[in-house]
Amino acid sequence: MHFFLPPALGTLIIHTVIVVVIAMRVIMMRPATGVALAWLLLISMLPFAGAIVYLLIGERRIGLQRERGVSAVRQEYRMIAETRPWETLSDIDWSRHGSAAAGLDRLGRRVAGSPAVHGSRLQMFSDTLDGLAAIAREIDQAKTSVLIEFYIWSEGGAADEVLEAVIRAAGRGVSCRLLLDALGSRPWWKGNQPQRLRDAGVLLQPALPVGLLRSVVGRTDLRLHRKIIVVDGAVAWTGSMNLVDPRYFKQGAGVGEWVDAMVRVQGAAVVMLAATMIGDWVLETGESGGDLVRALCLGQMTPQGSADVQVIPSGPAGSGDGLLQMLLALINAARSELILTTPYLVPDDSMLRALRGAAGRGVNVVIILPEKVDSFLIRHASRSYYDSLMDMGAEIHLYRGGLLHTKSIMVDGTMSMFGTVNLDMRSIWLNYEVSLFVYDDAFAADLRALQLSYIADSDRIDPVAWRTRSFGRRFLENAFRLASPLL
Repeated sequence: MHFFLPPALGTLIIHTVIVVVIAMRVIMMRPATGVALAWLLLISMLPFAGAIVYLLIGERRIGLQRERGVSAVRQEYRMIAETRPWETLSDIDWSRHGSAAAGLDRLGRRVAGSPAVHGSRLQMFSDTLDGLAAIAREIDQAKTSVLIEFYIWSEGGAADEVLEAVIRAAGRGVSCRLLLDALGSRPWWKGNQPQRLRDAGVLLQPALPVGLLRSVVGRTDLRLHRKIIVVDGAVAWTGSMNLVDPRYFKQGAGVGEWVDAMVRVQGAAVVMLAATMIGDWVLETGESGGDLVRALCLGQMTPQGSADVQVIPSGPAGSGDGLLQMLLALINAARSELILTTPYLVPDDSMLRALRGAAGRGVNVVIILPEKVDSFLIRHASRSYYDSLMDMGAEIHLYRGGLLHTKSIMVDGTMSMFGTVNLDMRSIWLNYEVSLFVYDDAFAADLRALQLSYIADSDRIDPVAWRTRSFGRRFLENAFRLASPLL
């Protein structure tokens, strides 16, 4: 005797099982209540399709192999820690900075395993062409190793000078490694420059390759957004700049030239920037991190300068909400002045409340954004936040001189954040980023001067005039805001 289920009933049973299984997973993952309810509604109302969408983007899945790799990298980090007397470097006199800075240090240790270290020197480069030229000169002086990790490398102009410097370094016998995001640098990977570098003996590796098969084991929209250069294990660079010449990059986007800033780092903080890049390299190649550490002579790093710096790497693997916690703590520490620059302002509810709260308690909150951005969705979603910020007294300035891409926060002239993280949910939750939390008055003064130069070339939004925009515009902005977790 054969028993057959009617097709409709069989489909309903399968759909019910899928909904129950995914619902249990959503509940156990404990996302925000609104997010959880939205996913439960989606998978219930869209049979099979809703489940597929959830499996593709519902979680920050990195794949089992990468999870194992992350565990291995943590072991390598322990080895790096053993090469330095970290207890000495992290023994900072916090009375020079105040209780808020000491609290940030403790928070960074807990959420990212990264203590602040004393003895670093930071030099700001606010002009991209000057920065690229200085990086090329730095690489031309390399004697043992060059590590380069970027989201985008684009051919043309001054970026090619960096390429030629790397080729010359490899020709001198310098060990050179380049790790570039597979998607962000896709046009570059398809050109002839990668082969030129390989022919010169440079080791190249695409980070986080994309493809249909990879989307099954992990999300393919998780990107390597870090920008790090380490030369001879003694000097490092990081900041917002991709390896692009702004005179050639995305000239058809209608946003003008990209405006970035970088810092040249010497001293103790170089070790953690190098360790971040080494960890990413190990994850992608399987090469021994210990061999790289020895080649870079990290154990011989000596303090230089007076800045106390905390390097906070973040990403979808292992760091949880660590970066968000650090940003919130920094914003909440402000007592008189808080200046922020970001190309994309799409904060989550906690950051929006922190910014509103700072302005509400009398802090001079100034947010500098580009007048034009290269994303239609982000441009409109970002504008939906202006009202609630300006209602509490925050100032919003729109930069006219191009796509302002610098990511920075300055607090009370004493503490700063400078790095690769945008103030949007993609950077905070989905991208691999690196941020410097700097406890140093001199660097804060340099950063503030840079931010004021941006304000001088900006227009402040008039809150009264802003409220008069049409219903259609406001509806469009609020509609795009619903997609903000994916932007």
